[in-house]
Amino acid sequence: MLSYTKHIHDTSEKWVTFVHGAGGSSTIWYKQVREFKKYFNVLLLDLRGHGNSKTHFKDVFNDKYTFDCITNDILEVIDYEKIQKSHFVGISLGTILIRNLAEKYPERVESMIMGGAIMKLNLRSQVLIRLGVIFKSVIPYIWLYKFFAFVIMPNKNHKESRSLFVREAKKLYQKEFIRWFKLTSEINPLLRFFRMVDIKIPTLYVMGREDYLFLPSIQKLVASHKTSQLFIVENCGHVVNVEQPIVFNDKVIQYLTDVK
Repeated sequence: MLSYTKHIHDTSEKWVTFVHGAGGSSTIWYKQVREFKKYFNVLLLDLRGHGNSKTHFKDVFNDKYTFDCITNDILEVIDYEKIQKSHFVGISLGTILIRNLAEKYPERVESMIMGGAIMKLNLRSQVLIRLGVIFKSVIPYIWLYKFFAFVIMPNKNHKESRSLFVREAKKLYQKEFIRWFKLTSEINPLLRFFRMVDIKIPTLYVMGREDYLFLPSIQKLVASHKTSQLFIVENCGHVVNVEQPIVFNDKVIQYLTDVK
């Protein structure tokens, strides 16, 4: 089972489950935990091969990773904790896992908060992935990760986010990075399906104005999905919860409080 941490509220029955992205860990939510646990029960996950789940999965999972099997890792934890329904907050690739969970088990998802959401890969993103496929087994993965982080978060005010993700990525193994990178082979058809289908679960996309790779596609998606809203954070890049935590926390907590 995944490693996880929970914070139990004295009176609230509502749960918020945080899902980080590839190369990160549950520590990326350190600017959220204090505020969110004032209002909700909080569950923080380390995905397989990441954070404290690294030792759990080093030898256990040698098969090819898929979005479905990683999604089921999350389901296993919420089943174990007897959480019938939760709000889910994700960042970057974590938003794909949350959307996949909602597709397969909609009755378990109260709402979705999609920070720095990835719902379409533009040409630049696809070129990055192609370069990664070519070089993933040839050069140290951390070089690739640093390069990707700089392309996705290029501005001076994105430095904290870049540094955090690179620092967390250094804790991965080369083999683990390759397993996760191979997920890109199934990402395009999955995202195409997500864009086509309005799942009708309350969804808030929280995107940085400077998230050049991913914001344009989210703007188009929200225009056609009736249960989705978009909140754009100014002076902010891809990792909105780290770069603008006060704005992120206030907006998301208010949204979750209002969800019926």
